[in-house]
Amino acid sequence: MTRDIDSEREEKLPDGGTAAGDDQVALDPWGSATVADYRKLFEEFGIEEFDELLEEVPDPHYLMRRGVIFGHRDYRRVAEAMRNDEPFAALSGFMPTGDPHIGHKLVFDELIWHQQQGGDTYGLIADLEAHSARGLSWDEIDEHARDYLLSLVALGFDPEEGTLYRQSENRELQDLAFELGSKANFSELENIYGFSGETDVSHMQSVVTQMADICYPQLEEPKPTVIPVGPDQDPHVRLARDLAARMRYFGVTEAYASFELTDAERIHVAAAYQNRESYAEEPERPRCEEAAEWLADVRDATDPVVAGTIDKLDNAGMEPLRPRVRFLDRNATDEAFEALVEAVDGEKRVFEEHVDSFDLSREEAEELSREVEVDHGGYGFVPPSSIYHRFMTGLTGGKMSSSVPASHISLLDDPEEGYDKVKAATTGGRETAEKQRELGGRADECPVYELYAYLLAGDDDEFAKEVYDECVGGERLCGGCKEQAAELMEQFLEEHQEKREEAEELLEDLDMELDSPRK
Repeated sequence: MTRDIDSEREEKLPDGGTAAGDDQVALDPWGSATVADYRKLFEEFGIEEFDELLEEVPDPHYLMRRGVIFGHRDYRRVAEAMRNDEPFAALSGFMPTGDPHIGHKLVFDELIWHQQQGGDTYGLIADLEAHSARGLSWDEIDEHARDYLLSLVALGFDPEEGTLYRQSENRELQDLAFELGSKANFSELENIYGFSGETDVSHMQSVVTQMADICYPQLEEPKPTVIPVGPDQDPHVRLARDLAARMRYFGVTEAYASFELTDAERIHVAAAYQNRESYAEEPERPRCEEAAEWLADVRDATDPVVAGTIDKLDNAGMEPLRPRVRFLDRNATDEAFEALVEAVDGEKRVFEEHVDSFDLSREEAEELSREVEVDHGGYGFVPPSSIYHRFMTGLTGGKMSSSVPASHISLLDDPEEGYDKVKAATTGGRETAEKQRELGGRADECPVYELYAYLLAGDDDEFAKEVYDECVGGERLCGGCKEQAAELMEQFLEEHQEKREEAEELLEDLDMELDSPRK
């Protein structure tokens, strides 16, 4: 549990089982799935807090309500599409390196929920990544891939309404990966992933394939698309957003004069324009050189950004400062650029590599540029969004690992085995029952309580809150709590495996190659 459900108690967020005192944050898609302090992700990587937009999400999933889904990138556009009954998509991939376990169920649930909200939903088997990055044989991949798909369908994914595919069998995906690869280079992959001269080319190629996966739902039409992942996958999301932008025919930005500004410089020029009444001889037509003088008086001119902004304004002399929306030619064909010029209504200025519009809003310009791009053979990608969930703590107290059977519960475990693993799990309880009653349990540090919050309580927030309150209040002792959780886990596994058997027939009917021809 990541927070008190009714928000009356001070929020305390678990650290996913990472050792106390570890203040390092490293996001490695193929490394250790732990994060020492989730708050640092907001500061260091620009991940936004999910709580801030929770009220904008229609009928949020319980993982959202309980703070298990804690962060996002650009998810507002997805929530807006839901509210307005507009097209949106969700996609997640599964690397079949072992049995699916209860940690993977978080992603399954997020994908299924987005499908239930009306999204075009995609589940993929990352078999090329498993083969190149993890060295799995195609026989191993086939065995595990089938298990992932069965659990996904058994948990509620509708394969008739959604799309399932394997990377290795999807030619459209591979063609898109080729195109995206033209916008990436080795230095970039080296900086993001630590690749070196020893890295296999196929491993690097698998990264570009994952970028294509993320953009794949937009091949038929551009639309908001969310990728539910753990925070260790954020490097993939950031690179995909960059590549999606680089594929666009046009960039849209705000400008104030004929010359170009960086984002940092634009902030200073915007301030100069907003304060024009205080310095301009004609406030309705402030001159660039007047704005330069104002900036020199009110800003630190030794700052390189401020100094550069002042130089640009000085060089523009008597040119008026005037807000406009600018269309930048990035990859447009001649025909597409000409079509854009024709499509921009109202007052405009046409330059060799950009078009300035004085009547369109930023949002109108974004929409127009995408329409022209798609009409002339471009992708028009909307920047992909993401949501991030906390890692489940392993039942033994460290990280949950597929290579440590006692740390996790496989969705294929015998129900009795699942029962036994919960009964043997580490807890956040005190040394004695007396201390537990006196001081209360440490639910925020308890792997067993996480089972309730992440899985066993299901959609019942009141039940999850009851367990939490009874624990921290000292009324609930660990023995009884684990017994209840163990029984619920046994029941869940029994029901899930019955549904997996029913899903077998659905899987056989899929237009999808379950056995790789590569072996």
